[in-house]
Amino acid sequence: MILSIVFLILGFIFLVKGADFFVTGASSFGVKLKIPQIVIGLTVVAFGTSLPELFINVIGSIAKNNDIVLGNIVGSNIFNILMILGVSALIYPITAKKNTVWKEIPFVILVSIILFVLSNDILFGEKEGVISRGDGLILIIFMGYFLFYLYKLSKTGEIEEETIKDMPIIKILLFIIIGIIGLVIGGNLVVESAVKIAKFFHLSDKIIALTIISIGTGLPELVTSVVAASKKNSSIALGNIVGSNIFNILLVIGVSSIIYPVKYSMEIYMFDYIILIVSSLILFVTMFLFKKSTITRVEGLMMILIYLVYIGYNVIKQ
Repeated sequence: MILSIVFLILGFIFLVKGADFFVTGASSFGVKLKIPQIVIGLTVVAFGTSLPELFINVIGSIAKNNDIVLGNIVGSNIFNILMILGVSALIYPITAKKNTVWKEIPFVILVSIILFVLSNDILFGEKEGVISRGDGLILIIFMGYFLFYLYKLSKTGEIEEETIKDMPIIKILLFIIIGIIGLVIGGNLVVESAVKIAKFFHLSDKIIALTIISIGTGLPELVTSVVAASKKNSSIALGNIVGSNIFNILLVIGVSSIIYPVKYSMEIYMFDYIILIVSSLILFVTMFLFKKSTITRVEGLMMILIYLVYIGYNVIKQ
């Protein structure tokens, strides 16, 4: 048991550092190919914090573990909004730009609803819910649209250009290889250790995915947003979470379901899907409550309390 916990922690370390190495190497490779830095920032760097979720889900899909695949993303997105933004707002109130309030946050709500609709085939007369390969392709198409939107946004100067280091080609390849190895090893360690811990405590894979795995894979987002909030950089603190949630649903679930269709149980996940959508709506509503376009400290505290109640309910219910 202790060994499983040690391997779980090691897995998260491998995932976070692997993602860091891969993003650094891939970004520098883009510079070598003379790809504009802003384009690299909107693609490689943008989903860098979602790489841990992606690799865990790919491994979960290959193992046909639906609870890991769904629980990881649903849990991560709820954790991102309620806990990470809640903590960040406590450190310093988060102010959103007009585009974020009226376009990007509503897009988070939209993709959450799309995931709900694609999962609940039962609502359309099917015997069971499945996120099929066709559904995965639909999510990837939406991902392409979002990247196009970001690229157009960059032309207006709304997105700051990334400063990416130019490195020797050998160093670039070394960073990419080390990054991929770290992600693969970390993903395997986390999934295998989490399943063993779940069995030891007689917990479901779903609970482990919604709590330990989702919080662990949310570490890059947590560190990025908290540091940004402490520096009073609201754009990064909020944009990091909004972008990550969109990437998680469209890219990670999209790729996972294309590898192997994800079975969905309305009985098991309906409540969590509702909380996923509600948390996105809460983020939108906070833009118009106490202070316009701002998540205040009071709202941040409320978000944290809602998350703790949600986790407590899930643990008691299981």
